[in-house]
Amino acid sequence: MLFGRRKQIVKRILVVEDEPLTAFENENVLGDAGYEVVATVDDLDEALGILDREQVDLILSDVRLRKQQTGIHLARAARGKGVPTLFATGHPYPGAAEIAVGCLMKPYTERQLCKAIESVDRHLQGEKVNLPKGLELFVHADQQK
Repeated sequence: MLFGRRKQIVKRILVVEDEPLTAFENENVLGDAGYEVVATVDDLDEALGILDREQVDLILSDVRLRKQQTGIHLARAARGKGVPTLFATGHPYPGAAEIAVGCLMKPYTERQLCKAIESVDRHLQGEKVNLPKGLELFVHADQQK
């Protein structure tokens, strides 16, 4: 593509984060970058309800949530519905590659967050990706050729 915009499959993002300042920042950064933030929540049950009611292209979730809940449960449920999850966390989960599309390590900058979402979008479309600092992407068995 010489002129024009690249096809984008990640447009609607559900942000799941229990740290209020990080959640607010993520919502604003993603909105300013042209993504539609479906909702920003800090609760597993709320996130699962939104996932049932709304069309979501990507979940951006912390691994640790409030009330001893985790983004791991959310990522498993989302994977069952065909919705990829990108963990944004300071606490990597060893089994993340089995349930998530990738992991962005905290702390990250606004630029790193936007580049990470763009990289996930390209990765989901089967493109080769130059990873921004702090991002790891996973290839699932069902994506391997």
